Amino acid sequence: MQLVRTHISQILVHILFWMLFILVSLFLFSDYYWAENPFLQYLSILISIVYINNLVLLPFFIKKKLYILYIFVFVVISFLATELYCNVFAQCGCSIMKCLSDYLWQTLVPLIFFSFIWMLYRFIDKQKEIEIIKKERTDMELKFLKSQINPHVLFNNLNTIYSYAIEKPDETPELILMLSDNLKHVLYESNSETISLEKEIAFIENYMKFQRIRTEGVKRIFYTTEIDSNNYQIAPLLIITIIENAFKHSTLNSDITIAINVKNHILECTCINNFNADKITETDYKLGLQNLKKRLELIYKDNHELSISKNDVFNVYLKLNLR
Repeated sequence: MQLVRTHISQILVHILFWMLFILVSLFLFSDYYWAENPFLQYLSILISIVYINNLVLLPFFIKKKLYILYIFVFVVISFLATELYCNVFAQCGCSIMKCLSDYLWQTLVPLIFFSFIWMLYRFIDKQKEIEIIKKERTDMELKFLKSQINPHVLFNNLNTIYSYAIEKPDETPELILMLSDNLKHVLYESNSETISLEKEIAFIENYMKFQRIRTEGVKRIFYTTEIDSNNYQIAPLLIITIIENAFKHSTLNSDITIAINVKNHILECTCINNFNADKITETDYKLGLQNLKKRLELIYKDNHELSISKNDVFNVYLKLNLR
């Protein structure tokens, strides 16, 4: 549809130009009768020159990047066409300079105008191609980043089920159902650009249940949510990266505090955990958060705030505008 509109606009531009150009030219040469008017006789040749330039010369020389040679050919064609008009059609018997001063504009105006139009539409097409390529690259990068996230979430859940299958087999079926819900969320629902915040929070709470089981007696978890509406949409698997990072790098016998608040389309997530500065490396804690930063830049470029501090505790704060 867009292509059709582009072609129609080009056709209209061409028709309107030729109508205006012919009217102006006939007005300037009103001394001639219509049947004897040299401009009308020359018009068919002029149109041929213009469209040979647009369809053959311009594409060829621009593609080969022979810009200087094209300018030379352009000047030669303009000169010869003007002399043809002056000596054959108008038969004015003028000198070369007189012909150029009086009649060169009739050849140059359509040639220059349609050359400009050709380059303008070519530039617009190139910009559209660049936008399409950027969008495809962005989609591919987002899919890649999400593919890096998914295995971590599932791996932790599988470890928990494995432990319970050995120690508490009676509770294993419930965990398998929880894992099924997580799989559904990661494999199907998270493929959309956005999902309902309600589903994302349900996924996080499901994940938190696994973590409470895994860290029972080892870590204390303080998890709170306060959401003023269930009608918000959010990009999937963003918040879970912060939460996973906290569990992965927190020390034994420590506290993990997670708070998610949403009010007036503004989401705030704070995640605080203890960590051992001597054991953790820059690469360890940055890998997941670097992926998070990339996704935030791609999806919420000017609508997010992410701050990370690691003094006495590791503190990650994320603010999103969900409008």
